[in-house]
Amino acid sequence: MRIFLLLIMVFSFNCKERNRPNVEITESIKIGVELVVLGTVQDGGAPHIGCTKKCCERLWIEPDERLKVVSLGVIDHDNDKTFIFEATPDFPEQLAHLNRLAGRPMSKMPDGIFITHAHIGHYTGLMFLGREAKGAKDVPVYVMSRMFGFLNAFGPWNQLVDLKNINLIKMDQVIGQKLTDNVEVQPFLVPHRDEYSETVGFIIAGPERKTLFIPDIDKWAKWKNNIVEEIEKVDLAFVDATFYDAREINNRNISEIPHPFVIESMELFEELDDKEKSKIHFIHLNHTNPLLNSESEAYKNVVTRKFEVAEFGAMLAI
Repeated sequence: MRIFLLLIMVFSFNCKERNRPNVEITESIKIGVELVVLGTVQDGGAPHIGCTKKCCERLWIEPDERLKVVSLGVIDHDNDKTFIFEATPDFPEQLAHLNRLAGRPMSKMPDGIFITHAHIGHYTGLMFLGREAKGAKDVPVYVMSRMFGFLNAFGPWNQLVDLKNINLIKMDQVIGQKLTDNVEVQPFLVPHRDEYSETVGFIIAGPERKTLFIPDIDKWAKWKNNIVEEIEKVDLAFVDATFYDAREINNRNISEIPHPFVIESMELFEELDDKEKSKIHFIHLNHTNPLLNSESEAYKNVVTRKFEVAEFGAMLAI
């Protein structure tokens, strides 16, 4: 019986390791400007509420702390500033991770939060800044015009404004936000389901490199810009990879969730040389996406073709 139980424990451990991304979380270099991957998963997270599929079954029992909702962080070591892109349901843990890497106190708020749009994984983390939680003071939150109006008009978000927990700063897509002498952020509109706000991506410019961040977009052909040309203008690109292919959504109306499939994006980017392909990091992965499993054939297909899958904890000098 003891041998039998031991074999079960070993098998369970091996399954756990096979199904987790093989991530080596690097340490901060403490100089210049660094980009930090704070989350890679689609809005609903993983495990996903009500999910009884194989992709979530193990995670209900053994949660993976690296499976956080999509977010990037920026650390300007030279100016002792930090910035977070997206306020997710995992915001407290993501902020703590960013502060640790920046050598800041856990209580320190970011010097700016940038929001792409009003879907639950991208802005609801603002709730932690309210009086029920942090009771923050005037944290700068950068948003576009419709998002500005949404947060000002509807509770509980307008309470954050009224109590001065947050300081909303309205952005314009033709004007970059110069945050420090090292960091500038430029928003741009992208097509998506815009029920409550517009949707944007960002160009995050450090002193050395530029990063394209588009966690949510409809099919690439719907965008007025050419994504291949936009990738050529930057040094890193974190792009929407919600679904690997159509098999993940066979029980839903595809017109309601028209994200570009990873297989479509790879086909579109196929003519790029290997250097250009290596810029591309697939992010915003649905809980069903096989790219969350580094042992899957889908994952191996992506990296064999010289693309990258975004990994929590990765740090890149920009």
